Amino acid sequence: MRRRCKGPGAGPAGRPGGGGRNWRGGPRREAAAAAAPGPLPYKAPCGSAAALGHRPLWSPAAGGGARGGGGSGGARAGGSARRPLRGDAAASAPDMLLLKKQTEDISSVYEIREKLGSGAFSEVVLAQERGSSHLVALKCIPKKALRGKEALVENEIAVLRRVSHPNIVALEDVHESPSHLYLAMELVTGGELFDRIMERGSYTEKDASHLVGQVLGAVSYLHSLGIVHRDLKPENLLYATPFEDSKIMVSDFGLSKIQAGNMLGTACGTPGYVAPELLEQKPYGKAVDVWALGVISYILLCGYPPFYDESDPELFSQILRASYEFDSPFWDDISESAKDFIRHLLERDPQKRFTCQQALQHLWISGDAALDKDILGSVSEQIQKNFARTHWKRAFNATSFLRHIRKLGQSPEGEEASERRMARHSHPGLQSCQPAKW
Repeated sequence: MRRRCKGPGAGPAGRPGGGGRNWRGGPRREAAAAAAPGPLPYKAPCGSAAALGHRPLWSPAAGGGARGGGGSGGARAGGSARRPLRGDAAASAPDMLLLKKQTEDISSVYEIREKLGSGAFSEVVLAQERGSSHLVALKCIPKKALRGKEALVENEIAVLRRVSHPNIVALEDVHESPSHLYLAMELVTGGELFDRIMERGSYTEKDASHLVGQVLGAVSYLHSLGIVHRDLKPENLLYATPFEDSKIMVSDFGLSKIQAGNMLGTACGTPGYVAPELLEQKPYGKAVDVWALGVISYILLCGYPPFYDESDPELFSQILRASYEFDSPFWDDISESAKDFIRHLLERDPQKRFTCQQALQHLWISGDAALDKDILGSVSEQIQKNFARTHWKRAFNATSFLRHIRKLGQSPEGEEASERRMARHSHPGLQSCQPAKW
């Protein structure tokens, strides 16, 4: 029988795999935020990954290709200095954050090379700036597809124009034609987080610590500007280049929000990574990003998520109770410092949860507490089992979610659900999975 080392709210359930399904909902719609314009200079916080001496994470054999998709993706190959946003970055009025350069034909500005990917209402192409060799990931959004979603795009533009950080994908330019809106993003060529881990020759707890430290530094910077990302997950963490010393980049700011007051109210994010206070429909703030980083840190050390069930209501019940475990044998070789770090990030009470600054000062990030033992075999095996199924990334109806969450409240997990999961799983990998039915 599998032994369990429990987290603070751990229940008896086994830990299958998980993934990301985007959703957003809530009782009121948030308009695009207005804020002080212009990207603010980045200053590395004390104890951040930028100031630490961890070795590079990736091996020279790591491959990678330009990433496309519906989110904000990109970073120039070779790690060259990022180009400032032309014209609008120095604007003196909040409305300037949303200004766009007018063009009749985008081909007069960029030479379109090839399609990189597509999202819900956009297409991303590789484009070369006319008159130079500079490449960008050009996000092309048809205006017809924008009807009713204008606030989402304007919010993304406003957020990206405020930020300038080495670990955050940059918005370089915004163009508008009669039929389309175009966002020119830094071009990322290093690939996605899980792909890079799978391609490594070795992978240790110290590597995971270095990776988490970089993301923490970026999110701490966002929080210092009053920005809450709200959709942090492994799919939104990309590598700038294919090289061993490549930095990690935070991308996809479509759900980010400039926090004008103390709290936000709209339910949004990806179910496996959302914090309890968001599921409870309570006002929430920056602490939801810290919770998501706790989920990501957990996954990076074992290859499977802390919260999962084939039934979405059971998944939400686990999150509401912060019910997770450090399963044996998968966590036997992980340091107590790493587990302590995760406990502070997956604290159910947002008032007691670590801030980014506190997390950066934890010895697992800022000191030598992370172990050097190779854990690649176990982690990569679990990643393959738990994150290869596309239906885990399906979108789901927020109204259905709210209906089920009202039924759940904070009641403990039922005996039947617990026994069902224990019988189904002899290890955290999911043996067979069907999409949850509402």
